[in-house]
Amino acid sequence: MAASYPRTLAAPLNHVPESLADMSRASDLSIVLSDLPIVAPFSSLPESQSLVEKRTLGNSDLSITRLGFGAWAIGGADWKFGWGPQDDAESVVAIRRAIDRGINWVDTAAAYGLGHSEEVVARALAGISASERPYVFTKCALVPDGAGGMIESLDPASLRRECEASLRRLRVEAIDLYQVHWPTDRIEDIDAGWATLAELQREGKVRWIGVSNFDVAELERAEAIARITSLQPPYSLLRREIETEILPYVRAHDIGVIVYSPMQSGLLTGAMTRERAAALPPTDWRSRNAEFQEPKLSANLALVERLRAVGARHGASPGEVAIAWTLRDPVVTGAIVGARTAGQVDGWIGAAELRLSADEIVEIEGGVPV
Repeated sequence: MAASYPRTLAAPLNHVPESLADMSRASDLSIVLSDLPIVAPFSSLPESQSLVEKRTLGNSDLSITRLGFGAWAIGGADWKFGWGPQDDAESVVAIRRAIDRGINWVDTAAAYGLGHSEEVVARALAGISASERPYVFTKCALVPDGAGGMIESLDPASLRRECEASLRRLRVEAIDLYQVHWPTDRIEDIDAGWATLAELQREGKVRWIGVSNFDVAELERAEAIARITSLQPPYSLLRREIETEILPYVRAHDIGVIVYSPMQSGLLTGAMTRERAAALPPTDWRSRNAEFQEPKLSANLALVERLRAVGARHGASPGEVAIAWTLRDPVVTGAIVGARTAGQVDGWIGAAELRLSADEIVEIEGGVPV
């Protein structure tokens, strides 16, 4: 199974830190919420200016907009898969802008910035009324390994500690969607781990449960224990592996799909250049990613130009076309799109209403292997 995070052999559970809660107690790893600037009271746009199309996510009662705000990048630079330095105040404004434009769900994870992203999300949502507040999705089962990296752990005790820590950081009584971030290399670990998430659901700590980065065998293993509400896989014009087996499986089993990295982590936005790719700081994980380096980079930038040509006919950015492409199949419930500034949100929000013709899809996909 292809992975965005390198998968490591799981250490014995007695070597796994108790949870991200322990690490986030250290002041150098977590933000102090009171240090963030006060955010102006929230007021949403009129209905005519906001996203109106929603889809039900799998077997849940969650009716979500086609786009969700992805909070990976706002985790900052202080972890292995950070995106470089990030201003927390800008992150708060970006989240507020996404909600203002009609987005009704935010996807984060305990791993993003070792809890930092969840804390920033909580700050951004503070003061928003219950009727305007977006759903909050987060993830578990990816924990610090004590040596600067991350490992997968489906140990029940660890999952419970993670859940409690996420509830505290997010400042919520229940998490709307709680997802296994990554499976371990031992498929049998799913049994106890997924059963634990089902218990958390029955206890009311989480409303719905889902998985991320699972293959078909792992989905089948989990589904035999408890219903899977949703799958979160990587999907973009450069990452199409899920089309062969995974999408047919979730379609047949009524599992919702919220895809991540539809713009391939910024590569397909139209703003990435050879010069910018070469200048990515070492604290940005993309500086080590093959898609941002030759020989792949030239082909990827050529794809961006095809996206730009199609987008010009619709008054859309290359990134909006790339996102709309992932939404062309009804099996995809929604796409998670990241932003570090309010301006970036405005740059991709139009993807929710962009419809591509069959001819345009062929044009876009020219030379892109399945």
